Amino acid sequence: MKLLLIDNFDSFVYNLYQYFGELGCEVDVFRNDEITLETAAQYDKIVISPGPGDPTNKKDFGICSEIISKINKPILGVCLGHQGIISTFGGKIIRAAKPMHGKMSEIKHNGNGIFAGVKNPLKVMRYHSLIGENLPDCLEVLAKSQDDNSIMAVQHKTLPIFGVQFHPESILTEEGKKILQNFLKA
Repeated sequence: MKLLLIDNFDSFVYNLYQYFGELGCEVDVFRNDEITLETAAQYDKIVISPGPGDPTNKKDFGICSEIISKINKPILGVCLGHQGIISTFGGKIIRAAKPMHGKMSEIKHNGNGIFAGVKNPLKVMRYHSLIGENLPDCLEVLAKSQDDNSIMAVQHKTLPIFGVQFHPESILTEEGKKILQNFLKA
């Protein structure tokens, strides 16, 4: 399986690269300003990495919003990628009540999709200061944090598009690799 990993200028991208490689994927990494829609469309699955900045700012998010809205392939957005999915489909991105950089949270999920067979509640690692809210009708919430009730995962209702606010590639996230493996089945 050919997987495109879009790098939003973040050091966590190679943790994702390592996990997806271990899961049997042929992974190519491109920066968000170094790939075209035509090239992106050639892959079986697309992962949009974490990164600094704001997904509503093209300088920070590059071509990612166009990929989300125009390419009909399974997509997983992680952290910034998750926020980008929400904003691309019309949701709102706001500053979190408090930054969650290097913070552990327990989340509750619905047990479906990327969370199939994953323990519940689940401890996850967070590194963000922005969060999504006011989801558009096309997205459903899959998981929320128990400490601050933030949206921690979403899924598009009719497309194979998923987002996780937390970092499944962090060694401190429980069953992170299982979540990534579930995405590959989407």
